[in-house]
Amino acid sequence: MVSTSPKEVANSDSKWKEEDTSRRAKWWYSTFHTVTAMIGAGVLSLPYAMAYLGWGPGTLVLVISWCMTLNTMWQMIQLHECVPGTRFDRYIDLGRHAFGEKLGPWIVLPQQLIVQVGCDIVYMVTGGKCLKKFMEMACTNCTQLKQSYWILIFGGIHFFLSQLPNFNSVAGVSLAAAVMSLSYSTIAWAGCLSRGQIDDVSYAYKKTSSADSMFRVFNALGQISFAFAGHAVALEIQATIPSTPERPSRIPMWKGALGAYFINAICYFPVALIGYWAFGQDVDDNVLMNLKKPAWLIASANLMVVIHVIGSYQVYAMPVFAMLERMMVKKVNFPPGIALRLVTRSAYVGEVLISISKNQSL
Repeated sequence: MVSTSPKEVANSDSKWKEEDTSRRAKWWYSTFHTVTAMIGAGVLSLPYAMAYLGWGPGTLVLVISWCMTLNTMWQMIQLHECVPGTRFDRYIDLGRHAFGEKLGPWIVLPQQLIVQVGCDIVYMVTGGKCLKKFMEMACTNCTQLKQSYWILIFGGIHFFLSQLPNFNSVAGVSLAAAVMSLSYSTIAWAGCLSRGQIDDVSYAYKKTSSADSMFRVFNALGQISFAFAGHAVALEIQATIPSTPERPSRIPMWKGALGAYFINAICYFPVALIGYWAFGQDVDDNVLMNLKKPAWLIASANLMVVIHVIGSYQVYAMPVFAMLERMMVKKVNFPPGIALRLVTRSAYVGEVLISISKNQSL
């Protein structure tokens, strides 16, 4: 029998009482959480990837990536309750079950942290860049700030949002982010369609040296393949959904995942194909840069990207927050509560900003 009691959660610790053990999320929560985690500003570079692959191979890679990642998402959903009476709410729990108590964390944890922390760093930089672009277009007479300052401003938002306790509490932020991802994707492909093909559009492969061409093809394959993200937080998202023997959590979670992949398809495929159709091999690595006009629309799209990556940052950070707080409670006996969140989460946001500053020489 599947139970939702915290005592029966895999590898639970009586000293650690997580605030998100109330599993009350609906199936559509998993839809917009997954959309927020999956769809990123990288969708705007898909036409550029198509320019190095061409119509046939590019479209084939898009379709294969969509199908394969949907299949692996289904597998992750099934694994969440693969042992009767136990829910693997975190990857580390599933890793312990698969590889053993000692080996499991060493195999799973580094990979999960690389993905989640790496995504948060990327989202922090992307948010700062798009915020800068928006302000430059919205206020042409304003004093221009360095990109570093915009990243700090964007990071400052997360010192406040990161105090939201769990996945359920960021549902509104995640919903807004999902709507924004659909909106700026629509602006991208609709703008390309409205603009039409450029004069003398060419779909020939970009002319570069043999070695450079090979690396760019691999880069294009990576751009498309890694555009289908979201698996890194799949278990944590499913953990918020209630489960009973009659209706296990995999049913609403799979329903939500299908909804997310449908939204993914209507974002990715039109942007990739219509963007490439309009500009061919002359497409920019950000298709919005090819459009340029109307300025207000491009500025709006950049603001939408900012709102979207705010939500994406929180979705990827929540499992890291839980991990840090659990460690503080178990290792140093730090009492759970607001003070714990304030210390651990502020430290994490600050550390992400510091890591960016070291690379950008703030």
